[in-house]
Amino acid sequence: MPRIVLGVEYDGSAYAGWQFQQHSPSVQAVLQSALSRIAQHPVTVLCAGRTDAGVHALEQVVHFDTDAVRDPRAWVLGVNSYLPDDIRIIWSQPAVADFHARYSAIARFYRYIILNRSMKSALYGRQSTWCAYALDAEKMHQAGQYLLGEHDFTSFRAQSCQSQSPSRLMHFVDVYRDEQRVIIDICANAFLHHMVRNITGVLLDVGMGRQPVDWPLALLAIKNRAAAAVTAPPQGLHLGGVYYPEHYQIPRHPVFAKLPADVRRFDG
Repeated sequence: MPRIVLGVEYDGSAYAGWQFQQHSPSVQAVLQSALSRIAQHPVTVLCAGRTDAGVHALEQVVHFDTDAVRDPRAWVLGVNSYLPDDIRIIWSQPAVADFHARYSAIARFYRYIILNRSMKSALYGRQSTWCAYALDAEKMHQAGQYLLGEHDFTSFRAQSCQSQSPSRLMHFVDVYRDEQRVIIDICANAFLHHMVRNITGVLLDVGMGRQPVDWPLALLAIKNRAAAAVTAPPQGLHLGGVYYPEHYQIPRHPVFAKLPADVRRFDG
């Protein structure tokens, strides 16, 4: 059957994560229900990367197969009319060739947002993590550079992580301040379970002066999750975008311009 690709934005606060669960609400279940109404047959969607409970997406990429003939605009507007306010399809297009939302991806980008001020927010509490301690964003950025390249990220993976290999290729880690917010942009070929939140916990300790700037380097060498910082809360984490080879014609977030040239030229 023909394959359709969607870009999906969501606030994960009310959901037990992306993946369908029998007794808890999930983004996947809600999206499949709405798509099935427009397709007029049961639809199963596959995503680029599953997000945990409370984690958001600026642009999740999903695909599904259908024999229903609909204009791309109908997949966007029609399905959105059946979705709750915290989930939105932002674009739709037919898949090219053998596209697969997960297996065709060559890089993923996450953004972690920290509200760094003395008081919690009445407006942004669900989409950011609050830190009342003064953070040195420059030191956090410097610490993140020790993670670039291919490493064994055992110290940064959840103990329950089921990945067969702890090795990942980190493309960039950028930490910067935007007024009262400290933002972490992080991109790799793929991520281990809780990897971004565990890296954030380490960078927070560096930013508060509790650990030296080169602490991430020591943690990579130790290969022991218990030696690292606590896992940062989920509400600050956003799946920012997914990078695919150019021939798939998938929209790309501007942050991917920071990718190394050899990755951007890849067309496998």
